[in-house]
Amino acid sequence: MEAKTEVVVYNSEKPSIPTTISAVDLSKKLQKSMLRLKGEFMSEDGKGVAYPKLKTSPLFKEYKEDACLLQTIDLNTLSEDEKIPFFINIYNALTIHSLAEQTELPDSVLKMYQFWRTAAYNIGGHVYTLDDIEHGILRGNRSHPASNQPLFSEKDPRLKFAVKKVDPRIHFALVCGAKSCPAINVYSPANKDHALDEATRNFCRQEVSMFTESDEIWLSKIFQWYRQDFGETDTDVIRWTIPYLDANQQDRANLLLLKLEKIGQVDIKYNEYDWSLNKS
Repeated sequence: MEAKTEVVVYNSEKPSIPTTISAVDLSKKLQKSMLRLKGEFMSEDGKGVAYPKLKTSPLFKEYKEDACLLQTIDLNTLSEDEKIPFFINIYNALTIHSLAEQTELPDSVLKMYQFWRTAAYNIGGHVYTLDDIEHGILRGNRSHPASNQPLFSEKDPRLKFAVKKVDPRIHFALVCGAKSCPAINVYSPANKDHALDEATRNFCRQEVSMFTESDEIWLSKIFQWYRQDFGETDTDVIRWTIPYLDANQQDRANLLLLKLEKIGQVDIKYNEYDWSLNKS
């Protein structure tokens, strides 16, 4: 039987001052705080975080005060173009915030799974866990890969904020806390497409490999877990990755795709996912 877990809301304190700040303006404010934290406590590649130092810093204290303002915003004011960068930034900030607050950092897949289900922010009067943001909002309430069920029911008041069209590039922008996760970045409506393309390109060039000599294609497990976000078939998924590969890998991918479609003799394999924490 699955153990019961309790949601922990990390911005539950009442805001220190009344505010009518908009969702977009608060997102920009939190982005600025995250950039400062990134400069102070994250490794140059954006994949490592010095959590103990971050936790005791004045910058983090300031960030936590700002995060409490999320309770007061009106998500109804967000446009579709604003939703994706807003929720990516909030997801990544919540990941770093909640990991910094842990007395014992998650050290297994099971503990990471529980972490995603329990770490939460109050946003606009409703509680959102990391899972809620990723699967309920950014994946348009598509089925969770662990349960094959959507997280939000039809009557859930948070459902109306789910994106209408899923952008698969979000998977390369969300920082889940593990070393195999993408690097940390900051997103805005103005830089969204460029930044998501860059994040996807960087990830695919590290995690996607085409071997014409052995007729093998190696992919990140992200493409296995969320295949429905990339396409209906293996061919769809591979074709989706091609624009984000370098020229040599693109040529190899096209040769392997041709062979896969004609005779089907291509092995698709998945890299082991490194679940160790992205601490530095």
